[in-house]
Amino acid sequence: MKPFLRAHWSHLCVISYDVPEELLSPYLPRGLTLDTREGKCFASLVAFDFENARVKGIAWPGFREFPEVNLRFYARRGPDRGVVFVREYVPSRIVSWVARRVYNEPYERAAMASRIHHTLEGLEVKHTLQLEGRKSRITVSARKEPPLLPEGDGWESFFIDQEWGYGKGKHGETVRYRVMHPRWLVYKVEWADVHVDWARLYGGAWACLKGRKPFSTVLAEGSEVAVFPAQPV
Repeated sequence: MKPFLRAHWSHLCVISYDVPEELLSPYLPRGLTLDTREGKCFASLVAFDFENARVKGIAWPGFREFPEVNLRFYARRGPDRGVVFVREYVPSRIVSWVARRVYNEPYERAAMASRIHHTLEGLEVKHTLQLEGRKSRITVSARKEPPLLPEGDGWESFFIDQEWGYGKGKHGETVRYRVMHPRWLVYKVEWADVHVDWARLYGGAWACLKGRKPFSTVLAEGSEVAVFPAQPV
């Protein structure tokens, strides 16, 4: 099977929170279980840049480079670990329409921007998202050191080494699609600043994360990524 999408995912900010199981259960597709660690469930706010995106090998002008901000959590089907998306934001209506049509994923359009700033001290990645006149921003700062491969059984790997995306098909059936990429190198994070309108972006139940200190912040270098067509499971 050939990939449906190829792109380079760059500078992934993965900001994770431990959350109650009941917050995630309504989104969990049939046949899956929540992927826990040390008895905890987690959701991650992820911000990154698409670069050189190609759909079925075609690089569509005007839709090759754009930021994305999504909220996801971790689930598994037997030994197969993966992620389930609560909502995904991109700046293009066409990109969000294609993602909903092909994968039935919860994509929405919002005004967005991203910036990568190199300083003498290190690297700063900033994302802004504006919806209904309310602005959210995510900033992650890392030391000026070469990125390193994380430990295979460490927390960083738990949050970024995921092979499967899980979701619900148009008739409620559980589907999954493979996401393939090499293991990502990670930077040494100094600090993260998260000002997100959780309720407006993701629904009132997510307001519980307002002002919460993240459990983990990972800044991954990224790589070329191949996303394969969704299949029922």
